Amino acid sequence: MNFPVITDNKMKPRILVVDDEETQRRMLQKILIREDYEVQTASGGKDALEKFKEKNADVVVTDVRMPDMDGLQLFREIKKINEDSSVILITAYGNLSSAVEAMANGASYYLEKPLTPLKIDHLKVLIKKAIQNKEILEENKRLREEVRDKYGFGSIVGHSEKMQEIYADLKKVAESDVTVLLLGETGTGKELAARAIHYNSSRKRYPFRKVSCASSPETLLESTLFGHEKGAYTGADSRQIGMFESADKGTIFLDEIGEINQSVQIKLLRFLQEKKLERVGGTQTIQVDARVIAATNVDLEEAVKQNKFRKDLYYRLNVVSISMPPLRERKEDIPLLVDHFLEKYKDKNNGKIKQLSQEALLLLKSHTWPGNVRELENCIERAIVMGENNIIKPSDLPSELQDYSQLNTDDEKIIRDIPTDGVSLDDIERDLIIKALKKTGGNQTEAAKILGITRRQLQYRMGEKYYISPEEYT
Repeated sequence: MNFPVITDNKMKPRILVVDDEETQRRMLQKILIREDYEVQTASGGKDALEKFKEKNADVVVTDVRMPDMDGLQLFREIKKINEDSSVILITAYGNLSSAVEAMANGASYYLEKPLTPLKIDHLKVLIKKAIQNKEILEENKRLREEVRDKYGFGSIVGHSEKMQEIYADLKKVAESDVTVLLLGETGTGKELAARAIHYNSSRKRYPFRKVSCASSPETLLESTLFGHEKGAYTGADSRQIGMFESADKGTIFLDEIGEINQSVQIKLLRFLQEKKLERVGGTQTIQVDARVIAATNVDLEEAVKQNKFRKDLYYRLNVVSISMPPLRERKEDIPLLVDHFLEKYKDKNNGKIKQLSQEALLLLKSHTWPGNVRELENCIERAIVMGENNIIKPSDLPSELQDYSQLNTDDEKIIRDIPTDGVSLDDIERDLIIKALKKTGGNQTEAAKILGITRRQLQYRMGEKYYISPEEYT
C-alpha cells in the first residue's frame, strides 16, 4: 500500500515513543527518525505525560506495562488533552485483552510483543495510517470553521446548493429590518434561521424572544404576547410585561404563527402597522421597537382562503419569506450534519468524538427523514448513547433506519457482499471515487456532489491518499 511522502515544506509529524526499556526506546527512535519523523522519547508514563503537555505529539507509541503509569492510563490522560492524537499500544500477550478494550474506547492500534522486523514494518504502516486519520479529522474541523467563518450563522450546517442560497437570503434580511416569514416543515431549522437573522443584525445586543403560538392556550396567548394589567382577569394579581415589551429593540420570534386566534391576529396586525400595543385590561398605548420574525409549517395562503387567517395580516408578515428545505432535498449535507452532531454530543461519550461506519452512513443517506434535521440529530444522539464502541454501526441506529430494502443496488452490494474475511474501508472508498469519476468523465466538482463531499475533500483523497490520476477518467 502506498502512502503520501512527507515533503520538506511540511512540518514533520511528531512521534512520542514511551518505554521503560532504554534499548527498545532507542531502537524505535532510530527507526522512526529514518522514516523522517520528529521523534521524542520518554522513559515512563508520567514523563511522557509531561512532555505531551509541553508539546502535543501526532502519534504516541507506548508500552502497556510500565512501573509508574501504565500505557492504558497514559492513553486515557492523553485523550483528555488532545482527542485527535493517536495512541498505538505495544503489549505482551498477557495484556492483550486490556489493549483490545482500549481499542474499543478510542485507542488507535495495538501491536503484540516481541517487536520482530516484520512487526516493526507493521508499526510503520500503523503510524502512517494514524497520521492520515489525524489529517482527515483536521480537514473536517477546518471545513466546519470555514462554514462558520464564511456565513457566521452558528448552528446552521450545510454546504449544498440549496443551503448556499438560504445563507445568502439570511444574510440579506439580517442587514435590513424587514419582517420575515420562515416557511418549512417541522424540524427544518426555522428557529435556527430566526436566531441567525437576529444575531447577525444590528439588534444582536438586545433580546431575542421566542413564543410558540401553538403551545400557549388561546386564553393566555394574548397575555403572553402583550402582557396584562392587574385585575385584567381572574388570577391576574399583578401587572405582567408581555413578550413584545421584553423584546424592545430586539427581535421576537413567533413560531407556528398559523395557530393564533382572531383576537390575537387583530392586535398583532396593529403592532406591525404602528409598533404600538396595549396590555390586556389596560388603556395605555405603549410604543415598542421590536422586529418580528414569524414561522409556520402550514399553508397560510390556504388558511386565508378558508377565513382562518386574516389576509391583511398575512401580507404584513410576508414582506420577505424564506423556505427552509427539507432534509430529503439536500441529502448531500448529511455527512456534514452528522459530523456536527457527533462533535456536539461528544460529552455523552466521555468527551470522545465517535466515528460513523460507511454502512451506517449509507443507511442515513437512504432514509427519507420525515422529521428532517431534528430527526437526524435525535438519531445521532441516540446512537452515541446506545452504541457500545466508538464506531457507530447500523445496529446502533433506530430500527426504522435499518431497512436495507431502501438502498439502491450499488449501496446494497457494498453492505451485503462484504467478504467473510473482511474488507478495507479504504478500498471501498477508493472504488467509489473511481466510479464517480468515471460517471462524470473526470469532472471533480460533479464527482464530489455524487459522493456527498466537498471538491477539496475529493482532491485530498485523489492526491495524497489514493494517488488517483484525474486524467485517466476524462
